[in-house]
Amino acid sequence: MEFTHELVLPNEDLPFKIFLFEGEKGNYFRKKHWHRSIEIFAVFQGKINFYLNNKLYPLNTEEFLLVNSNEIHSISAAEPNKTIVLQIPFNTFEEYFTGEQFIQFVHKNIEYDTEIMRLLKKIFATYQKKEYGYALQVKGDYFYLLYLLVTKYREKNVTSHMLKTNQRLNRLSVITNYMKENFREKLSLSELAKTFGYAPSYLSRMFQKYTGINYKTYLQNIRLEYAFQELLNSNHTISETALNNGFPNSKAFSREFQKKYGLLPSAYRKNNIENNEKENIKMI
Repeated sequence: MEFTHELVLPNEDLPFKIFLFEGEKGNYFRKKHWHRSIEIFAVFQGKINFYLNNKLYPLNTEEFLLVNSNEIHSISAAEPNKTIVLQIPFNTFEEYFTGEQFIQFVHKNIEYDTEIMRLLKKIFATYQKKEYGYALQVKGDYFYLLYLLVTKYREKNVTSHMLKTNQRLNRLSVITNYMKENFREKLSLSELAKTFGYAPSYLSRMFQKYTGINYKTYLQNIRLEYAFQELLNSNHTISETALNNGFPNSKAFSREFQKKYGLLPSAYRKNNIENNEKENIKMI
């Protein structure tokens, strides 16, 4: 397997996902992967090596890289760094597609790079503080950033070669997007295959080839991601969280959760509450 598909979910309270790069401590390598979302990696301290379609792009302080939907990439960070990652859902740009559900951004308007970096830093700082009304400020800056991407960085001259290269992974991305919208339902492989006009065996091979895992595991990962967010951001019981996110019962949810995170959901929630309390005490 040369590359895998990455599951990207927006922050619960925002129409996008923004976070500190997980390789901030250095000694980190993320193997080749791809996703439906548009992604921006912005380095504010240190440096990282970014590999996009097998080409090396060294990123130094105050530099960023645009990653298009379905572009295969990997990241290497040997040293500590502070890198902000913004992941934008692909359908955000549907009004600006350049034929066949396609849009591509190119890094050619260097004169606007400083403004992009300023917006990313401001969005992240505002989101971290979460002061009263923060969502309005964050969304305002976010939509201005989208405006710059569409007007200053979008590739207008799309070739047939570019479309053909994109189609290979785009088919599966449409299916995984459907799964994210319907993961709470009983979504069997045969039903999904019928919806998209594939034989179950063909769809099964497609998942194994392009995501590196089987269909059932991929669906469970979607459910776990959403259940994880609900666990930490609500007062719902473990059973309620399980049923709300497509698991048949709390036992099945707890088993999968512990397999991925190393703790039972109840223990993970307790640790998170205790850590938040400690942080609040420090702030006081």
